[in-house]
Amino acid sequence: MNVQAEVSLYPLRSSNLSEPIEKFCEALADNGLRIEIGNMSTTVSGELDHVFDRLKSALAEIGQSHEVVLVVKVSNACPSGPESAGKCLPLF
Repeated sequence: MNVQAEVSLYPLRSSNLSEPIEKFCEALADNGLRIEIGNMSTTVSGELDHVFDRLKSALAEIGQSHEVVLVVKVSNACPSGPESAGKCLPLF
């Protein structure tokens, strides 16, 4: 099943807010996912298990050096099949 997740990362106790967010987005990068970085959140689209595996891995990586709050909203209102990967309906 394809899903789309809207992801917002909030660094805590950090004077540089952009560094942890950039590192988190880099850790999410994967050929099997479609990632769109926005001003307030990042959208990750792909196969359900793959999306959650990458989110788990990216959070574990950034959590080693930063305290963060991660907010994730997930929708399965996506067409199925590889030819439609990333063509999900907007969450809002």
